[in-house]
Amino acid sequence: MDKALADLIRISLTTGKDSTLVQGGGGNTSVKTADGKYMYIKASGTALKDMTKKEGWRRIRLDAVLSVIRDKQLAKLDAGTREPEVVDRLLLACDDDVKTGARPSVESHLHAFLDKCVIHLHPIAVGAYVNAKNGKAELEKLFKKENFPPLWVPYTDPGFTLATKIANLVDNYQKQYGKKPAVMILEKHGLFVTAGTAEAALRLVRKVIKLCSSKLKFDARCSMLDARSKNRESRIKNQVAAAKSAIRKAVFDATGQDVPVSYFSTTGPVAAFMARKDAEKLLATPALNPDELVYANGSAMWVEKCDVNTITRKLRALVKGGQKPAAAFIIKGLGIFVAADKKTAPIIAEITEGSLRIRMWATKFGGILALTKREQDFINNWEAEAFRKKVAGGQT
Repeated sequence: MDKALADLIRISLTTGKDSTLVQGGGGNTSVKTADGKYMYIKASGTALKDMTKKEGWRRIRLDAVLSVIRDKQLAKLDAGTREPEVVDRLLLACDDDVKTGARPSVESHLHAFLDKCVIHLHPIAVGAYVNAKNGKAELEKLFKKENFPPLWVPYTDPGFTLATKIANLVDNYQKQYGKKPAVMILEKHGLFVTAGTAEAALRLVRKVIKLCSSKLKFDARCSMLDARSKNRESRIKNQVAAAKSAIRKAVFDATGQDVPVSYFSTTGPVAAFMARKDAEKLLATPALNPDELVYANGSAMWVEKCDVNTITRKLRALVKGGQKPAAAFIIKGLGIFVAADKKTAPIIAEITEGSLRIRMWATKFGGILALTKREQDFINNWEAEAFRKKVAGGQT
């Protein structure tokens, strides 16, 4: 096995198994070959933690990928025309023996101009800053002693636009500091680290998480609440069953869709969120990032009292307002419920729990910074099917 592929599998499995670093199928990784001709990159259809030497990746020609980002004509096209063209070019750039037809990450052109090893994650600790109004300023304080500080990337629409934006920012950074950034932090999105070796990239991930976590301390209280939650599960069995039934009927009444409803054991962070007086207010803000919007249809719905009419009314209000019906529900005193198929429900629950933690932490840094209406509309309308396939394959 090529060393570059071995390194790709290593960094993917190491980061992908940690739900505080990546939720569901989110995040992607890449490693360039020693001769600089190829790049192994995570493929659509496999979560980071499930990558193997036989699947979950594609090898692409670097020159072909870089030609995409350098094509000035692409920038002149509208998103609906441009993004499918980019996807097609990236697929044509593949040069391997993979027979599954899996697509390389649609962010391949972004990875191509960075260092040898690239890790892109959605850490919850980083989310506390990228989704906070004063998050950038707080990060600057954390990294003030660094000679080469992280590159902050203002929120930009995903796809070709984001790649070209980062390419320009990286060029400017290199002119200022004499080297490309090792760490990039993307507003309302997540973390990129890039280094010359797999171990160096993993060290950077650990360093960033340690720094970002240094101001996010309430683990002791969460652990206590976690223990209490597990002890009470047997006592709330009937309440959980009634809530699942009410949500299922409400979703059907509001949308005409009959979908199963799953309940997820309440963890300490979820219990801490439900205990807050401002819980409903914190969930009143829109989705924090593209993953939450695409997977869960936006923010989880806060339900003070679980009855069919109340939930139905709230769901209909969302639809009437041009939004998608919530897939996740926080029932006060019970926890997270998800209306979705059995395969997708755990992913939505994982993203939702992360969102609750980020929302609580963001209050420490000036308040929540969520996706704007325009940003939501772009994600919902721009290449909707392609974007959903990308997320389903872990290519966010």
